[in-house]
Amino acid sequence: MNNERVLGAENTSSGAKVRTGSGNTYEADAVIGADGIWSNVAQRLKHGAARFSHRTAWRALVPADDVAPEFRTPLVHLWLGLDGHLVHYPVKGGQLINIVGIVRDEWKETGWSAPGDRAEILRHFARWSWADEARDLVAAPQQWLKWALYDRPGPFRGGMGAVTLIGDAAHPALPFLAQGSCLAIEDAAVLADMLGTYLDEPADALRAYEGARWHRTMRAQSLSRRQGRIYGLNGPEALVRNLAMRALGGEKLRARYDWLYDWWPPQRLANTG
Repeated sequence: MNNERVLGAENTSSGAKVRTGSGNTYEADAVIGADGIWSNVAQRLKHGAARFSHRTAWRALVPADDVAPEFRTPLVHLWLGLDGHLVHYPVKGGQLINIVGIVRDEWKETGWSAPGDRAEILRHFARWSWADEARDLVAAPQQWLKWALYDRPGPFRGGMGAVTLIGDAAHPALPFLAQGSCLAIEDAAVLADMLGTYLDEPADALRAYEGARWHRTMRAQSLSRRQGRIYGLNGPEALVRNLAMRALGGEKLRARYDWLYDWWPPQRLANTG
């Protein structure tokens, strides 16, 4: 099977099989749907519909020499403002600056990603009159790409037989904790561990994996949504947010997410390096 679009997956007496857009059918001991938020395997498992968050993410890269010197330091910079927020940090050994602007928006494009109109993103940040540096940074790129931000109401509760999901197919998360790819890597580690534990029973391995991942992925999804609401506050609520963040300070704010960043692979994997 190579570069074929999977249309669906189903169980068989000896495992599972997939059907592809090329008209082929393939059988295997297990099928793992890792095909993203628009997963055809997830649809087959009736894993709910993706929903639009009424936000879009705009991304661009600029040479580090094109931004203010203080923005070239190896730190993640976060700006919270009216109807959106801005994140930027150096990449590629400090040669480039990655800029991400997330704004309240609707989606009129075909698909869920598209080239972004520079004039449009400038309009979104034009009301940030208090932050000339941020507006200058948004004005630096000449080309932007934008993505519609979708998620699902809850994480994947379980597959059927020898079919399961990982990554965004199972538990898409809004980007406010920046953990989508990390959760997928964790999924892979736990799934591999369970498949090694239940060598002769793939379906049991998949159920064990799902059970091990549900609580953590649910917590990450719900806190990502909550973080998005906090970032998007305006008016008096935004003032209260800013005062609370200032009172807590950076160390206490970071400590609230120790549960997220302290995760380590399953004990059996940790013991074997």
